[in-house]
Amino acid sequence: MTRPQLSRILALCVVLFGLLFYTLGAAIKPGYSSLSQFISELNATGTAWAQELGYFGFIPLGLLFGAFLWVAGPFAQVRDASRVGWLLLCLQPLSFIAVAFAPCDVGCPLEGSYSQELHNLQGLVAYFGTAAGLVLVSFAPPLQSSSAFGRYLLRLSGAVFLIVFVVMLSPEVAPIRGALQRTADAFLAASLLVIAWQVVREVERTSAQ
Repeated sequence: MTRPQLSRILALCVVLFGLLFYTLGAAIKPGYSSLSQFISELNATGTAWAQELGYFGFIPLGLLFGAFLWVAGPFAQVRDASRVGWLLLCLQPLSFIAVAFAPCDVGCPLEGSYSQELHNLQGLVAYFGTAAGLVLVSFAPPLQSSSAFGRYLLRLSGAVFLIVFVVMLSPEVAPIRGALQRTADAFLAASLLVIAWQVVREVERTSAQ
């Protein structure tokens, strides 16, 4: 099995594990609503199943995402701006892992404990960094030359990621902020698959790129 082939398997694992984790976590957590609560509230401090969902949910998800980026890296046909974008995407797996060690308070408020402040900071960096990363990776040579769909999907996903982050902080959308966040993650999942199949190629990236 080649590294590009393995990277595609890892990309699928990221998407499928994320879907399973989000669904199972919401099912076993008493009173949790996927419609109105942030994903990170699955391991909110002092709530049921918090440590288990952090250590066996967020951390494996981050490790799988990071493994994909590491395995695919040498074969990702990126250069210049798209290479910067690839590096920015590394913020997302780090964010998943950080959530386990810096969980939010109950309700995930804008202000709270020290852990909440760290949680907010890493979320800010990850959302803006990932949004920029998706847009920049859309300029990868394979997407520029052959795939308008992939190119525009990544750009749309970057825009959605940024807009959702800003909008879901508004009290007016509190009843649906969980759904909004999951919509952004769905765009991220679709983008990950596009990257795995269209940006990662069997030919290793040359040093000139």
